[in-house]
Amino acid sequence: MLMPNTELHNNTQSVQLNPTNPTGPSKTPGLGGFRKIRSTGEPIQNPIPGLASDVLEMRVKEGSKIRNLLGFAMSRIESDGQMQVLFSGTGRAVTKTITCAEIMKRKVPGLHQVSKLQYRTVTEVWESQESQMTIHRTLPSICILLSKEPLDPQEPGYQPPAETNTLSEQHRGLDGGQGSGKAEKRPLSPCDHPGLKRAALGQD
Repeated sequence: MLMPNTELHNNTQSVQLNPTNPTGPSKTPGLGGFRKIRSTGEPIQNPIPGLASDVLEMRVKEGSKIRNLLGFAMSRIESDGQMQVLFSGTGRAVTKTITCAEIMKRKVPGLHQVSKLQYRTVTEVWESQESQMTIHRTLPSICILLSKEPLDPQEPGYQPPAETNTLSEQHRGLDGGQGSGKAEKRPLSPCDHPGLKRAALGQD
């Protein structure tokens, strides 16, 4: 599997850095006295086929507030007849992107899901009074599509809507309204898979 990596280049050296370290000049090893002057990245192509033309795109940033993101997305999908919502995030925003999608699935039953993980190369230029350095980073990026309309079940990363608690309701009816006291387990989401989360965070 292609793993995130960070490389530091100047005229004389190439140093491998930990991609999970903060990128600020005061916290990144070897960049004392440097400041970032430019950052460019490859455009991210949407990896999910069959998107509706009016899909609501929610680009999650590291500093985004989950409450604000979900407040807007929920109002559109519940009140405005929105059929599809696409959450996307890169780097440290990956975990927050997954959280947004999981919360919405719990609040809006019957949503179909497709998740795609890819990687994006970012080039940063740092400079000090004496020299200039270029850092190339490979960051994880995730796209999660939630749809009221059925999606292709053969598409890699597809997850059907969570099953209803029909069996639990039947048992409660047979027992005179008393349940077993055990909560049903929710089907494991591709976004909940430990391997996916570790890969998205560059921890493998």
